[in-house]
Amino acid sequence: MFNDLDQISFGLRIGHATDLSLRSGVTAILFEQPCVASVVVLGGAPGGRELGFLEPDMTVERADAIVLSGGSAFGLDAAGGVQAALREDGRGFPAAGTLVPLVPQAILFDLANGGAKDWGRFSPYRDLGYAAARAATAGPPALGSVGAGTGATTATVKGGFGAASAVTQGGFSVLALAAVNAIGSPLIGDGPWFWAAPFEVGAEFGGRGWPARMGPEATAMHVKGRPQPSTTIGAVITDATLTKAQARRLAIMAHDGLARAVLPAHAPMDGDTIFAAATGARPLSNPVADLTELGHAATCAFARAVARGVFEAAAFPGGLPSWRDRFGA
Repeated sequence: MFNDLDQISFGLRIGHATDLSLRSGVTAILFEQPCVASVVVLGGAPGGRELGFLEPDMTVERADAIVLSGGSAFGLDAAGGVQAALREDGRGFPAAGTLVPLVPQAILFDLANGGAKDWGRFSPYRDLGYAAARAATAGPPALGSVGAGTGATTATVKGGFGAASAVTQGGFSVLALAAVNAIGSPLIGDGPWFWAAPFEVGAEFGGRGWPARMGPEATAMHVKGRPQPSTTIGAVITDATLTKAQARRLAIMAHDGLARAVLPAHAPMDGDTIFAAATGARPLSNPVADLTELGHAATCAFARAVARGVFEAAAFPGGLPSWRDRFGA
């Protein structure tokens, strides 16, 4: 069963910091309590911070927050800003008499979108990370050209930040969040149809369905005009109790949702990265069956989140047009 964003409480808060002159931003996902988390990277040109401890065989199991950011490698400063906010709040892993907030992060490449990137000696992303953490609320997140999705693009239309949620038959909740900056296209052919249309709930991204017929033009490759780093990054969060290995499996299956929403995905110059986190409110009754159902929900929800991010995006002057610019509401 699918659900609306405002009907599910996951024990988390989400905040955006958006800089329209920079044409970039940061999204912070803050957990009320440290969460079991893992990550899967399938793009060929990724950028991240603190990803190593999320591997299932590493000692530390839980993260305090997850950060999604624009800015390419410069954007990795954003996690430091989120760490500062969490430390002020008394959060973090106790070590040698101090607290160390554990904040893994993924970044996307939005340096070529025309924004004001001449920021001087230090990048603005640490301050943007702090602002995103302080803006975090428990309500439904804003979608479109906000946060990490501010400067995002795809091969055919403006990208953005999307979200979608689901409840499994067993009663577990899943939330998918995506900052869509793909080197490929979310559209079938030249549009207006979304590859993710079979997963759409209502008309959340236009209700156009699929074309009546798909010829060779439907699957012809559409990529950004020249090879450049791109990347779709995101997270799936559930209220289930999972191990790190189970969270990693959930992230793998969420990547299936990305591959159903963007063609091509996981390309050599993409850095496609998806985190998975479990708040632990509901134990699994059948580890295999429940995890399979959670993965199915994550696949569908992530595909929807990708399309919603594109559908809600707004174009910058002189930049790539948005879906709404090209096809209407």
